[in-house]
Amino acid sequence: MAKVFGETQGLKTSQLRRLDNLYRRKLPPDQLMLPEQALALSRLSAELGRQIGLVVSRRGEVVSVIAGGPEDLPPPDISRLRRGRSRLAGYSLIHTRLSAGGLSPRDFTELARRRWDLLAVLEVGAEGLPGTIQAAHLLPQPLDGQDYRRLPAFAPGHPPEDLERLVRSLEEELARLTPPQALGSQGAAVLLSVTTGPRAEAEEHLAELSELARSAGLEPRAQVIQRRQRLDPRTVLGPGKLAEVLALAFRTGASVLIFDQELSPSQAHTLALATTSDLKIIDRTQLILDIFAQRAKSSEGKLQVEMAQMRYLMPRLGSRDDGLSRLTGGIGGRGPGETRLEIDRRRVRERLHRLERELAQMGRQRARRRQRRQAGDLPILSIVGYTNAGKSTLLNALTNSKVIAEDRLFATLDPTSRRLRFPQEREVIITDTVGFIRDLPAELRLAFAATLEELNQADLLLHLADAANPQVEAQIEAVETLLDELGLTQTPRLLVLNKMDLAPFDRRVKLTRRHDAVAISALDPRTLPPLLTRLESMVEGLAPPQAPAE
Repeated sequence: MAKVFGETQGLKTSQLRRLDNLYRRKLPPDQLMLPEQALALSRLSAELGRQIGLVVSRRGEVVSVIAGGPEDLPPPDISRLRRGRSRLAGYSLIHTRLSAGGLSPRDFTELARRRWDLLAVLEVGAEGLPGTIQAAHLLPQPLDGQDYRRLPAFAPGHPPEDLERLVRSLEEELARLTPPQALGSQGAAVLLSVTTGPRAEAEEHLAELSELARSAGLEPRAQVIQRRQRLDPRTVLGPGKLAEVLALAFRTGASVLIFDQELSPSQAHTLALATTSDLKIIDRTQLILDIFAQRAKSSEGKLQVEMAQMRYLMPRLGSRDDGLSRLTGGIGGRGPGETRLEIDRRRVRERLHRLERELAQMGRQRARRRQRRQAGDLPILSIVGYTNAGKSTLLNALTNSKVIAEDRLFATLDPTSRRLRFPQEREVIITDTVGFIRDLPAELRLAFAATLEELNQADLLLHLADAANPQVEAQIEAVETLLDELGLTQTPRLLVLNKMDLAPFDRRVKLTRRHDAVAISALDPRTLPPLLTRLESMVEGLAPPQAPAE
């Protein structure tokens, strides 16, 4: 006897045998189901008082029979479904419904999730007689704002068109419209923001999330914003919007969904179950962790990133499954690696403790180096600012260094110190630090606490801001907030507006007057003398450094 899937408890042996006999039927691919086949399926469904589902191949073979409840059908677990950016599943799903209503929102979610060739519902009427069939299929591109198309309801054996030819033409059109995969890209992504606030704010956040995705090697293909009175506690966004997002990911060839909101362990688990195994679900925190894992070069930086990822994964180890495995490997999963999810909590805690000991030892070594710098009576200047503001570029311009500087978020993570000589022969130590970002993940703030301790020893903070960024005011505020949280309220600061050549004149003048700032272009040495003059005067006004304690 072939296996009948789903809710089979309470069924008699004879009923299971009749369900098993459904495997022997071959359905016509062009008509979906003949009248006599629909009659037999309807009578059996009415007798059992349950929905019955059939997974049918393109040759009309029944490959899976599912028994459900009176109101719902368990999702079929079919490992042989086809995957691909330009392909449908290769199978159709047909199931009965014991009441009128036809296709439900759950059906459309299932259609988008599995990419069925067709999803059809056979209504079961009085005395088990078959009613009409309602069917739907995904569209290669939206039509009237819909990602799917409902076929007109039809009687069994009398479809409105040749369904076999319809599926073939859909896949051909999908292959023609699917955007090509960018060379060197690690995948395409759909960006999501579910907000209870203004839409404009969500758009700003998605613009930054898009830059983060590109920095991680992903190609953003689409953005989705949903405004709700409150976030769905299970899936963040509602079931209808989830079906739209899954269809959008299918249509654009996206392999990753990135949420701007941090997902709780239960939300990540539920979303993983609601999507296909080839679609990865990550949030903003995980994306930033991945970027840090890519960019960390020093031993200390790699340990810090691994510890941050361990802290992030720790509460998610309790619900290990295929969905959680999609949190690792590639984008969103570098660092500890997928094997870390296979060990128990005790071993993870042991690993965390060992990382903390190693980082504490490195912190002591850094403190000794800091004491040697202080013994030289050289003031310390630290460059801080929002990520991609140009901190490394400024360090190179001031000290003739060759620190890696790229036009992307978090291009460099490891702090770098250089000597800077002023025109009046005064020397200082200038340090480039890791870039800040709004809502810095707590795991990263804890992991990089030792690195950020360098700022406590700074005599002067150079707050570098990207004047050409439309969100420069919000970025300045985010950095100032983080500095205050780090206890650096009393440290003297100088706001430096970078990229003055790209910023609108009125914005540059407004910011300069409001913050008593200096405007420069780190790529143009001719703009640097006013900054050097201002820095030198501020350094002269600093109290002489204290000798380190014995």
